[in-house]
Amino acid sequence: MPNEAYVQLLCPDCSKHWEESPKDLPKPEKNYDCPDCGATYRTSEFMRTERDLENLKQLQS
Repeated sequence: MPNEAYVQLLCPDCSKHWEESPKDLPKPEKNYDCPDCGATYRTSEFMRTERDLENLKQLQS
């Protein structure tokens, strides 16, 4: 059984840091809400690093 991939997220407003499976996230250009403070941004803006964004795009295709 393959290991499940995760991406790291960081809220621009409250600085909450967490991990999610790309399959549980909206596409990078869609809106997403921080589970702590409720801030809404595009999913891509929650990616902690450029590499996380690349992984999100690759694993959702």
